[in-house]
Amino acid sequence: MRPLELVIPLLLAIYLIVPAPRPLIIRMLPIGALVLTLIHVFIEGYRWQMVPIYALTLILTAATFFSWNVKPLVSYLTFILLAISTALPLLLPVPSIPTPSGPYQVGTRIYELTDSTRKEIYSGKDEARRFMIQIWYPSEIDPANQRAPWMANAEIFAPAIAGQIGMPSFFLNHLTLVKIPAYIESKVARSDQAYPIILFSHGWNGFNAQNTSQALELASHGYVVIGIQHTYGAVITVFNDGTIAKNNPAALPDGAPTEEYESAAHILSAQWAGDMGFTLDFMQLQNNDPKSPFHALLNFDLVGVYGHSTGGGAAIQFCGTDTRCKSLLGMDPFMRPVSYEVIDGGVTQPSFFMFSQKWKDDVDSRNNELFHKFYPNVQQPFGVVSIDGTSHYDFADLPLLSPLAPQLGLKGPINGKRVTTIINDYLLSFFDMTLKGETTSLFEDQSQKYTEVKINQ
Repeated sequence: MRPLELVIPLLLAIYLIVPAPRPLIIRMLPIGALVLTLIHVFIEGYRWQMVPIYALTLILTAATFFSWNVKPLVSYLTFILLAISTALPLLLPVPSIPTPSGPYQVGTRIYELTDSTRKEIYSGKDEARRFMIQIWYPSEIDPANQRAPWMANAEIFAPAIAGQIGMPSFFLNHLTLVKIPAYIESKVARSDQAYPIILFSHGWNGFNAQNTSQALELASHGYVVIGIQHTYGAVITVFNDGTIAKNNPAALPDGAPTEEYESAAHILSAQWAGDMGFTLDFMQLQNNDPKSPFHALLNFDLVGVYGHSTGGGAAIQFCGTDTRCKSLLGMDPFMRPVSYEVIDGGVTQPSFFMFSQKWKDDVDSRNNELFHKFYPNVQQPFGVVSIDGTSHYDFADLPLLSPLAPQLGLKGPINGKRVTTIINDYLLSFFDMTLKGETTSLFEDQSQKYTEVKINQ
């Protein structure tokens, strides 16, 4: 809970605990809580989880003004109601994205891209491929810069994400209140050396900001990180003109026979790999444009790619077909979208793969079958690990939504801060080693440093 959200029920609790006749200062507490509620709504922002507390504040304030005699039993029952009401915003807090550890502050920019050389194959219209990207980068912050939201158009994304996890559309409306430790369109930090680039590809029904905490961590250490929103594969996409593109389930036909499903999945990953390639083309133009904020600040000889789930498979597909990729990391990579040619031919780049315990333990899955066929063909393997206590979404920011994330199926039983520390350490260490040439001992003593980590290859 945010500061005022904690203070308001605390004042009401003190009022209810003190028996009548109450001293004047105690009788004034509900009025103080009402004043703080108005300030809270103005500064922190209203959210539906606080409605029961708002109502209790009004009722107890009215009791003070009209000198209602609140009997002890009623007072105790009201206190129980207050405790229950306080639990709701505690269990569904406004998520807090961790402050990154690097020396740079972070800026963010969003662009809409149109690739006229490729046709959109999932809209049912005769149109070019159009998608969104979000960039996180080392920044020089000006006092006029504003904090960025966790996701642009959160008022549209929140109901879509809620529906994806089986909740009512209003369930995550408070995501509109989330601010991250990054600044909207702030200046790119000047540097004597151009920054390495890292592309991120989200999973099926995911979105490009789903791993923001990782993007911030990388950007704070001197990387330009680009999250790609794969239109019609993402949970929803909102374009600059207000057009909304929802996920197209036909792109990955659930329940289809193996051959039919994987044929469709191969088409999907080729489209997503095309998004990655065009993103690099666009950034090359930005690098060459004196008017661009990224002019002469990007190093295209140092391009890393990573992805989660279907995005992990698309990252493998891209690195197997585009030599601009210099380093590859997969998080629970979904292998069925990877073409058979790339599975048989492997990849040439330094490559590292992380699995959740849930996916690793599904030993007979088609995904594991394909991965075990692919991995021996990786020419520069840096290993395969799994993390005990993790589930598929532990690799994203979604576990931050609630302490009930394990019960909602959004994470495994491992402590959320612990798994974030582990994943960020591997992510940063791997790209520092393979793109910047920095030394790290993590890959030599990983099982000693993190007992949850199991080395699989």
